[in-house]
Amino acid sequence: MPDPAPAEPRFPVALVQMRCAESAEANLACALARIGEAARSGARLVCLPELFRTRYPCQAEDAGNFASAEAIPGPTTESLAKAAAEHGVAVVGSVFERRAEGLYHNTAVVFDGDGRLLGAYRKMHIPDDPLYYEKFYFTPGDLGFRAFDTAGARVGALVCWDQWFPEAARLTALAGAQLLVYPTAIGWQFDEGDAEDASQHDAWETIQRSHAIANGVFVVAVNRVGREDGIRFWGQSFVADPFGRVLGRASASDEQLLLVECDLSQIGRTRQAWPFLRDRRIDAYGDLTRRFRDDGGTHD
Repeated sequence: MPDPAPAEPRFPVALVQMRCAESAEANLACALARIGEAARSGARLVCLPELFRTRYPCQAEDAGNFASAEAIPGPTTESLAKAAAEHGVAVVGSVFERRAEGLYHNTAVVFDGDGRLLGAYRKMHIPDDPLYYEKFYFTPGDLGFRAFDTAGARVGALVCWDQWFPEAARLTALAGAQLLVYPTAIGWQFDEGDAEDASQHDAWETIQRSHAIANGVFVVAVNRVGREDGIRFWGQSFVADPFGRVLGRASASDEQLLLVECDLSQIGRTRQAWPFLRDRRIDAYGDLTRRFRDDGGTHD
């Protein structure tokens, strides 16, 4: 595992919880304004929601939505780079990437505070559920699980559905990430009652808190909010520390700029107390590359 980049223990992170409008330009303007506001409030890293430039496009299989895709570099990444440099703050953004004609990805981009594009992560796990028809739009990522050295911390970017997979969190942590950042667009797509809604949200938050604990890292989940057609996005963007404690949580219904200070020195202390990386049995995990053990693990 690469050594993390040297960093000050104090690392304020800003989560931009947005209500996405019909206008792509209005959404971009909102994001850029929040980047400036976050920087003025002391943030070192600003995180935007998944596909923030438009309303969530995957609620139907509509070929017209491909028109909103763009290359990297392109208009959105150039605007984010300029904002990062202007305000001296690292930025994690999210883009509907047009890699080539007929080839598209759901991509997170990471900029340093001088505006340099440090790299991209293409979403690896692509859902295909009611109102989340992402397999129609996106090819699974092929860049692997990555982490990037910003001026203040080593940041690993993943995207939404990746949140549910411990393998993704582990491999990104093994790449040296101190923070796992998940640009997200998640909510309730059916009216199943308050108890079911609460259970679904609790599962979402719990699995990510477990990634923080199991890997001794900070987890940053930044969601959108509000109703868009059939989905009620549940907001509640949050940051969890390496003990899984929620350090800050945004509103379930309103736009919010959530600023949370992360003490990066906690990573080393936590990993010394809970040495999960030390005690991993890497010699025994070969079957993780198999889809399923049809023999139940009972045969040689």
